[in-house]
Amino acid sequence: MSDNSLLPGESDKFPVIKFVSISVITLVIVSPLFLLVVASLKPDRFQILAEMGSFKAFWVTNPTVQNYLDILTFSGNQPFARYLLNSVFILVATLAGGMLFNSMAAFVLACGGIKGRTLVLTLMIGLYIVPQESIVLPLLNIMNKIGLTDTFAAQILPFWASPLYIFLLYQFFSQIPRDLYDAAVVDGASPFEIYWKVFIPVSLPALATVAILMGIESWNQYLWPLLVTQSNSAKPIAVGIAGFFGADSTYWNLAMAASVVMMAPVLGFYLMFQKWFVSSVISSGVKG
Repeated sequence: MSDNSLLPGESDKFPVIKFVSISVITLVIVSPLFLLVVASLKPDRFQILAEMGSFKAFWVTNPTVQNYLDILTFSGNQPFARYLLNSVFILVATLAGGMLFNSMAAFVLACGGIKGRTLVLTLMIGLYIVPQESIVLPLLNIMNKIGLTDTFAAQILPFWASPLYIFLLYQFFSQIPRDLYDAAVVDGASPFEIYWKVFIPVSLPALATVAILMGIESWNQYLWPLLVTQSNSAKPIAVGIAGFFGADSTYWNLAMAASVVMMAPVLGFYLMFQKWFVSSVISSGVKG
């Protein structure tokens, strides 16, 4: 018998292990999401609590969408539909300004030929290391002095620039061949035209990655909006969900439905840019 021969079933050993491993990882990731969706379809919070410790938690006998109908309203103490629209507006405005300012800053660092670029990059990395919670109070004081508390602007403007996203885009821009920039200069293009017509079109995967990260960060913001908002007209969805957890009782059915509503746009946003996101990660790994 040859040394290279395999015992029956040995060739399938690793594919089976791989399949089992992927299945377990998928189960661990998907099961909480599935439990969340199932719980949101149960009629009341008492049934959710009664079945939480058993396999009944993963099944609903008489599904209902009444929880969603109860929360998606613009009136009452918890106008969740209003919170949802607030978050969508904050997300769009944050992405529009953030993508513009972060990419422009990265372009200047990569191609501007500024002196002390290494020092600037070092300081940016240092700023990213500083926890956001440590600058919340000084930033809140600034918002109070300029009269921006309880507004959308207070939740948008501080996040238009980020050391992390500037650095990520700088890394990508610096890998673009310098010949493209020089050729555009010879053709008489201005720096902004080079940025907008040359660098942006070839950087869509990196921009998609930054858009996903920035979008998720903006959508999930809780501490900062909690400090700067008081009225329902400015509260985002994350702060609105906290309203279902009262001092006397917790409305689990409404909180579960609200969590599903909050989760759905994030998944849709990721799926929309998934192709570019994966492309950016792969290209970053190849280029080292």
